[in-house]
Amino acid sequence: MDENPARNDALYELAFPAPQVSRADGTGPVLIHALEGFADAGHAVALSAAHLRESLESELVATFSSDELMDYRSRRPTITFSGETFTDVDMPKLTLHAIRDTTGRGFLLLAGAEPDLRWEQFVDAVRRLAERFGVTDVIGLNAIPMAVPHTRPPSITAHGTDPDSLGDLPRWGSAMKLPASASMLLELRMGEAGYRASGLSVHVPHYLAQTNYPAASARLLGAVSELTGLEFSLAALESAADKVRAQVDQEVQGNAEIEQVVAALETQYDAYHQAAEERASLLAAEESLPSGEELGAELERFLAEHAGNGGSVDGSLGGPTEGRFGENGPGGDEPGDEGPQSSI
Repeated sequence: MDENPARNDALYELAFPAPQVSRADGTGPVLIHALEGFADAGHAVALSAAHLRESLESELVATFSSDELMDYRSRRPTITFSGETFTDVDMPKLTLHAIRDTTGRGFLLLAGAEPDLRWEQFVDAVRRLAERFGVTDVIGLNAIPMAVPHTRPPSITAHGTDPDSLGDLPRWGSAMKLPASASMLLELRMGEAGYRASGLSVHVPHYLAQTNYPAASARLLGAVSELTGLEFSLAALESAADKVRAQVDQEVQGNAEIEQVVAALETQYDAYHQAAEERASLLAAEESLPSGEELGAELERFLAEHAGNGGSVDGSLGGPTEGRFGENGPGGDEPGDEGPQSSI
């Protein structure tokens, strides 16, 4: 095996003994990467990773070095002060876990904070870990804020090196240049190395981008199941999604102006899906309605004002994040983080 400790030991530490993730027939595992920070609207990526680790049998495989990969000045860790002394600090984490789905099939989950530094070396380290464990497929999870309503099922788009493997999942369909992320680079480089690499992007309502949105997480993991055959129990996410939906409905109900905006988003969503076969992508769709940024900004203003009067939406799933309208949370956009706020 082509393993170069000098290049990798500084970036991660392997657990010992290493878990077994290959199937009885010798087939290697799928690698799912869920990196928070750049494209994690509604904390859907973080919630997905937490759900997989907490609802299934999970073993630590490797821990990446935060000191080597993170710029603490751009995303400052939270430190706890008792009033007299500092008592704890929450440093960013990036780990690789071996997990078994509900049927006992093993897969790998790379999850945590997106690296700020040494992207190429990070990707090379992940590639070498993939070689070590015989990975066959690599799938990245993303969540982006879009002009979609919370009253409709979350939509999703897919991309990858093998379009046929994406099944009937919608594609972007439009060429573009956009700011890169470590997740995007990982997909690119793993594809170049011969892996079947793909990515899934779930669309989160603009006005819920800063709060936990478990409906998007359930959609992401459902799509992973479609592509890989892995089986997950999504009951907890779906139950949390119902709770968030009810809370948002309560916040919006009775305000004619906001109800009108949501209705406009519903019209836009329904029109797109009715004409999906004729349109290349959401981004290419002709819009006679207000822009997503205008609709999102109007909703955000209303909900922020309402929350200030005692209203809030707690989308917590009991996982690592809790959020409210207009607030930053783990995986959200904090000062110094140049990730997207409310548009791709």
